[in-house]
Amino acid sequence: MDDLGLVAIGRNEGDRLRRCLASAGGLGLVLVYVDSGSSDGSVDLARGLGADVVALDLASPFTAARARNEGLERLLAIAPGARYVQFVDGDCELAAGWIDRARRELDERPKAAVVCGRRRERRPDDSVYNRLADLEWDTPIGEAKACGGDAMMRVAALREVGGYDPSLIAGEEPELCVRLRGAGWTVHRVDAEMTLHDMAMTRFGQWWRRAARAGHAFAEGAALHGRPPEGHFARETRSIVAWGLVAPAVALALAWPTRGLSLAAFAAVLALLAVKVYRYQRVRRGRSPADARASAAFTVVGKFAEAQGVVRYWLGRLSGRRSRVIEYRGPVAAGGGPGS
Repeated sequence: MDDLGLVAIGRNEGDRLRRCLASAGGLGLVLVYVDSGSSDGSVDLARGLGADVVALDLASPFTAARARNEGLERLLAIAPGARYVQFVDGDCELAAGWIDRARRELDERPKAAVVCGRRRERRPDDSVYNRLADLEWDTPIGEAKACGGDAMMRVAALREVGGYDPSLIAGEEPELCVRLRGAGWTVHRVDAEMTLHDMAMTRFGQWWRRAARAGHAFAEGAALHGRPPEGHFARETRSIVAWGLVAPAVALALAWPTRGLSLAAFAAVLALLAVKVYRYQRVRRGRSPADARASAAFTVVGKFAEAQGVVRYWLGRLSGRRSRVIEYRGPVAAGGGPGS
């Protein structure tokens, strides 16, 4: 299958990488694995499973965007006739039948640049954090604004817009999709199983860092494409700033003169926000009461974690020093955006 290849990216994924590459075995795909400085034998493992390996130069900062760009270049060097590329994170494995379905969708939609399906969490019941991620990835079917890290893309469309922005530490897929759609291409989410993800998140601190990374991505995305008509991540960033920065700052500033009433009022408003999110999850999304409660609680708390990411982005921008990848699971794949 010289016109279709797979690019996997990762760092110290161990057995997750084994499952990832094994899931593509027997499909006739050209396999490329891009490694971001692993120390667990991932490079030898990937070669043993038939993948061509790209080891990123340590002299430049690791980002998922950079890894995917370099993986695509290696793929095209091996298979210059490749028309489609399946990107996948090294902690994910392909669902049976996905490659054929995605290829068919791209064949039938000549203006489609991206096709993605349902990413699921391998063990959603292991922790509330795994479950929240599984719910997060259940996005609407149809033409979409963006995709996540796992997706099949048309090589010609990627080449036209210059690929991923390698400087982004998160939110690289939505940013790419902004440029693709601006060039007249479309993005589609189809009703099909795509990948199985192994989050392995069990601690609140991990979840907090992931949320902070999302905040960073929102802020940078808004800075790049937040102006009308696109308004990329502008609404999300305004919400984070209002709830996670301005409102608590005002409440704290007024705490002494109001004898604490401002803090009580802020807590009441947060409770109302949680109720609003709960109702949306129950009525509009059809979630169970337990899932709706978890979504409501972590959406509210997440505003503060995301605010940390927003502040980190702007401090870095003002100081002229770009942020490094925010890892939430220790040594993990150098990738992901708000949805990874």
